[in-house]
Amino acid sequence: MVLAKPEILRRIHDGRIAIDPYDEDAIGPASIDLTLDCQLRVFDTDQHITEPDIDYRTLAKLTDISDGYLLAPGELVLGITKERITLPDDVCGWLNSRSRFARIGLMSHIAAPFLAPGISNRQILEIFNAGRNKIKLMPGMRICHLVLQECKGGAVYDGAWKDQEL
Repeated sequence: MVLAKPEILRRIHDGRIAIDPYDEDAIGPASIDLTLDCQLRVFDTDQHITEPDIDYRTLAKLTDISDGYLLAPGELVLGITKERITLPDDVCGWLNSRSRFARIGLMSHIAAPFLAPGISNRQILEIFNAGRNKIKLMPGMRICHLVLQECKGGAVYDGAWKDQEL
């Protein structure tokens, strides 16, 4: 069952779901808008990937985007949400692109949208420009939204990305 706004707000006010920093205006009818932080990982186009388990940090340079970043057509960068999301053991989530951006070809999260129950971290975003025009990414832009879903039973994620950083 997807959580609608009244249920999202109830669980936030009860302390079962935490968003830091929290902005109540970011809560939509059945999702929460998340914002882009001030850094991206920009990939070096001259490298070759030969091992499937290579560390993405060796392929991409951490870049400050305080003044914005022009994302070229066909370019992939990694971003991170400003918000830390903390979910209880019976709620999971799904990151999705916002339709305003999808309509111009910006895919704000393309490959791994699942947030496991029990997580407490900021979310890495695989941002891709599938359009024909450059798109300016700015810190603080509401780049994606989070849809929350109730789980039957409880579980807590304790995997490799538990304390993920950009």
